[in-house]
Amino acid sequence: MFFVFALLAIVILLFLSDRLRLDLVAMLAVLALMLGGILSPAEALAGFSDATVLIIAGLFVVGGGLVQTGVAAAMSARISRIAGANPRTLLIVTMLAVASLSAFMSSAGAVAIFLPVVVSLAWNARINPSKLLMPLAIAALIGGLLTLIGTPPNIVISAYLADQGYRPFGFFQFTPIGLVMLALGILYMVVVGVRWLPERVKPAGRETAAAELPTVNDLIASYGLAEEFFRLRVRRNSPLVGKTLAQSRLRTLYDITVIDVQSWPPDQPLPSPPRPAAPDLYIDEHDILRVQGHSQDIARLTREASLTIRPANEMGERYLPAELGVVEVLLTPRSQLNGQSVVAARFREKYGVTVLGLMRRGEPVTEAITTTPLRFGDALLVQGTWQQIGLLQQERRDFVVVGQPREMLALRRATDRAPLAIAIILGMLAVMSFNLLPTVTAVLLAAALMVLGGCLSMEDAYANINWESIVLIAGMLPMATALQKTGGVDLIAQSLTNSLGQAGPLVVMAGLFLFTSLFSQFISNTATTVLVTPIAFQTAIALGFSPYPFLMAVAVAASTSFATPIATPVNMLVLGPGGYRFGDFARVGLPLQALILLATLLVTPLLFPF
Repeated sequence: MFFVFALLAIVILLFLSDRLRLDLVAMLAVLALMLGGILSPAEALAGFSDATVLIIAGLFVVGGGLVQTGVAAAMSARISRIAGANPRTLLIVTMLAVASLSAFMSSAGAVAIFLPVVVSLAWNARINPSKLLMPLAIAALIGGLLTLIGTPPNIVISAYLADQGYRPFGFFQFTPIGLVMLALGILYMVVVGVRWLPERVKPAGRETAAAELPTVNDLIASYGLAEEFFRLRVRRNSPLVGKTLAQSRLRTLYDITVIDVQSWPPDQPLPSPPRPAAPDLYIDEHDILRVQGHSQDIARLTREASLTIRPANEMGERYLPAELGVVEVLLTPRSQLNGQSVVAARFREKYGVTVLGLMRRGEPVTEAITTTPLRFGDALLVQGTWQQIGLLQQERRDFVVVGQPREMLALRRATDRAPLAIAIILGMLAVMSFNLLPTVTAVLLAAALMVLGGCLSMEDAYANINWESIVLIAGMLPMATALQKTGGVDLIAQSLTNSLGQAGPLVVMAGLFLFTSLFSQFISNTATTVLVTPIAFQTAIALGFSPYPFLMAVAVAASTSFATPIATPVNMLVLGPGGYRFGDFARVGLPLQALILLATLLVTPLLFPF
């Protein structure tokens, strides 16, 4: 037992230190349990075949189908039309919308979808994005309590009940409590919370008309790049003639980015269509290079390379040709790009786009953007063809698209697979609601139909699965098994029973809520749930009470981690765009968590008697 407790303490410390990835820590714990002789290989690896893990993996695929077919984007666009420009209406509608979506897909995925919508709504309504983004995160987390599949902790708890021979929670048994918490969260944010939110991010430079997204030129101007676009004509005696863009080393030597190249010989009345910049693209005399860089660097280049210069948007034209566009992307908390510079990340080689600008905490970074180490929450303005930019929206691991220009919406086309995706998810929900099939069967069937129906490819299906979460859960389930096998769960449950049992079930429930909530602020709420669920179950049994109210309290506590930005990926996603600091989450989140604790103690026993 001592070995398991010591190992658990080391795991928690490693989670808190953030020196190693969470999934790696979980796998090291599995290896330690096997090497220590606590669990057999079959027991230690049983998590990978657990129904909970398969359900969560399947739901990632189902959620990916909604994104790939445009269903999620259509939902967010409709919400933006309903919300209008009234700040209070925006707050309420966005919280309701993201909570509804979060009930059926991962909270982080729901926030990633709504981020660009909410930021655009803030610009258009002339209000600070920070007034909407933390409420967005809070609503997404609470939305996970609306259904069984809304968040992994719900699934973990329900599966544990089934393993112990108890009836698992039904699909909509979480809904009444989830609705109460959502109503409480919205009321709190409208009346109190929004007053405590900071206003550090200014939507300056986004002077677009109401109910409109910014244009390509608007986005470029917001990054302080409006005076940095030029056209350069290559003279006959230029040393660049006959070289490829890679050989010219313009970015290395002059910190200048080539956007595209046009051929325009003197005997040709109009230039040829622009060719997007590529490393192997050759430069010829009379070519027109569209470039971006500081004016002093441009001046030095023109002197040394025999070029003539003129502004890129003379006569009010676009900075970029119609074939090219820009979009803002936001680095995610677990992005592999964190700590790398733009040059080291090889954006053009990996994603086919060029980084034009960098914004950190709402302020443009104007110096050495190509060599500045990137951090999660940084916003990058990237440029490429519309097709390449469209492909960026499928990226979920390293960054999410948060700012789309108006021109991009005009290029979108509704996918003919959207009705099928809607039918699949409605069918899955119906099957689960009426218990026609086991939950794991219904989810895997829906995931398979998404692929077979062409809603997304197998490559997309694999890409949409958050493998870190899968390995984390599969690795932490054996830790719970080890605690039970060595008597650790019984020891903790007995301690809770002895210390709080005489005070009554509400005090025990409050203790479990606070215990779960505390750990969920600093380590994964899923990992916390895996560890606390058997403790809550055994405590309830030891006191002679039904386990359902206690486990429901654990579920609520695990899904309401608002007090720190590191509590969940959802909080970290809004940290940068909202310009929040660590203390902002505690100032807004702690009072709400206290209210949710009181609501849990009042409502849960009414729905699930002791």
